[in-house]
Amino acid sequence: MAEEINQKLIKYNIMKQFRINLLKVAITLSLLLICIPIFPQKHFSLKSPDEKLEVKIEVAQTITYSIAHQGDIVLNPSTIAMEIEGGKHFGINAKVTKEKRNKINQTITSPFYKKDKIEDTCNELVISFREGFHLVFRAYDDGVAYRFISSRKQDFIVKNEIAEFNVGATNRAYIPYVKTEQKSKTGQLFNSFENTYANTSVNQWEGERLAFLPLLVETTNNKKLVITEADLENYPGMFLENADKDATLRSFFAPYPKTMKQGGHNMLQELVTERKDYIAECRAKTLFPWRIIAVSSRDEELLDNDLVYKLAAPSRIEDTSWITPGKVAWEWWNDWNLYGVDFETGINNETYKYYIDFASKYGIEYVILDEGWAVNLKADLFDVIPEINLPELVKYAGERNVGIILWAGYYAFNKDIERICKHYSEMGIKGFKVDFMDRDDQLMVNFQYEAARIAAQYKMLLDFHGTYKPTGLQRTYPNVINFEGVHGLETMKWSENTVDQVVYDVTIPFIRMLAGPMDYTQGAMKNAIKKNYRPVFSEAMSQGTRCRQLAQYIIFEAPLTMLCDSPSNYEREGECAEFIASIPTVWDETIALNSKIGEFVTIARRKGEVWYIGSMTDWNKRSIELDLSFLDGGNYQAEIFKDGINAGKVAKDYKKEVVEVSGGRKLKVSLASGGGCAIKIYRK
Repeated sequence: MAEEINQKLIKYNIMKQFRINLLKVAITLSLLLICIPIFPQKHFSLKSPDEKLEVKIEVAQTITYSIAHQGDIVLNPSTIAMEIEGGKHFGINAKVTKEKRNKINQTITSPFYKKDKIEDTCNELVISFREGFHLVFRAYDDGVAYRFISSRKQDFIVKNEIAEFNVGATNRAYIPYVKTEQKSKTGQLFNSFENTYANTSVNQWEGERLAFLPLLVETTNNKKLVITEADLENYPGMFLENADKDATLRSFFAPYPKTMKQGGHNMLQELVTERKDYIAECRAKTLFPWRIIAVSSRDEELLDNDLVYKLAAPSRIEDTSWITPGKVAWEWWNDWNLYGVDFETGINNETYKYYIDFASKYGIEYVILDEGWAVNLKADLFDVIPEINLPELVKYAGERNVGIILWAGYYAFNKDIERICKHYSEMGIKGFKVDFMDRDDQLMVNFQYEAARIAAQYKMLLDFHGTYKPTGLQRTYPNVINFEGVHGLETMKWSENTVDQVVYDVTIPFIRMLAGPMDYTQGAMKNAIKKNYRPVFSEAMSQGTRCRQLAQYIIFEAPLTMLCDSPSNYEREGECAEFIASIPTVWDETIALNSKIGEFVTIARRKGEVWYIGSMTDWNKRSIELDLSFLDGGNYQAEIFKDGINAGKVAKDYKKEVVEVSGGRKLKVSLASGGGCAIKIYRK
């Protein structure tokens, strides 16, 4: 009996201890639940004015967003956040305090653009957070944009920003990799932002290579996304990477420069030797750049997308009447080569007077003095070589209604921007072509804004060559009249035969040109079919036909546009030179016609009552049908420059014809392999 009682006591004690332990576990779990914050998910939805495009935002422990177009998911949930110094974040464990919705419907005047006015219509959502920031989303009919805005009361440092784009692992992308021999990410940051596109699936990304923007992804039902940014001010530009080779492209930003030294090309570049452990130093109320995801269901829609211009800060120049866009007779590509003259050509006044006379004859607004007019290796823009008399050239040009623009290496220009602009403005120089920036960290971005501001004070134009893609600076400071950031015709002087510039030409209008104007430097009069092309530095040629070069003056946006070839060659091709000189560089209206990325492109543009149409194809010859329904009533004449019947053998072969056309008519034109056509339409 005693044994039985002992066994019951043992069982009782065991059960008691079990209940005590269970209670302890329950209490511990309860305490843990009390200590761990619970973040209820908040969901937001924002639709475009036409309701075809919808962005969904989810705020939980992280912030994610996704985009659907007509029911197709074109961007899967993607994380966005910003890491601030002191272990703080915008977007991690963030608490929403309020939301505000706005409808934007305004007209933007755009005097130096592909149209004279832009209808800016979208729906906007502003989400405010307790942690000291706002997140703004805008839904347009042709894309989505978002930006962070700081509401902090003190200046702060941004350690990093997370911008993910979950575009799908097997979707194909047009990737402009950074072109450099450097393997490390920081080593890749010093680059010229010019390369052709690798067309591959997202999960076949090449190692740890960085890509610059814009970048295009083909997504559901042949729809396209173009990723880029706008209103990039006081902040580094965004690269993309996919080292994990998965479905998501991720942002990468240049760390803030710590130490720098003069070096590089002719001692005209600034090389970063050490960087800090953060990307930006920011003011309390910073407006961060817009992240743009342009969306199209038809390829040609990308040719007339205005998101970058719309999202840029408005003009800070009150009087823009002195800003004169136009064409430039340019000597560097043709290596100062003239023939049939009685003086030795080169960097001297006699040569430049010849270029000025040529420009005056054809109504070309400017002549550039490219690299060489200032003493080499000194990075001193006040030290002019003895062969050049600038005041004499300025006077000579002014008497012939031609302006002079000077090339300037970045390091030399940045040493004393204000004194340089003041000195040369008083001399009568119209602007500078600034080259070899080759970075987009915060300091370099700041340089461009400061240079634009100072140049505007002295009524000087700026052409930023050797730079990153435009992000709207051309709206904020319209004296910044062009940008490079493009694998332009200049590369044909040295490119390998494997470089396919013809396919690149029918790709960039859908991607790089969406960001803004391009200093492509077209106009070659020496033209080569595919098997005959070879790089020649001093007597360069283009790939593709003569009419392709003419078409580029209509298709490629460039308020300041180069005529890259020698005046001697243009004089031998007077009909083409006159036509090029007649083409405007800014427009009142743009209409994108039937086009397909990487295959062919066609654009119609209007200036006043005159229409121009440009079309180019890849290496496949094709017949295109141009819909002229944009013409109103009445009869018109069309001057047509088209590939000659033998252009597939002799690339310079072309034919000009004049025909009558009318609104509603469809005009058929045949394009040779690597060919194009250029058309001018005016009332009879």
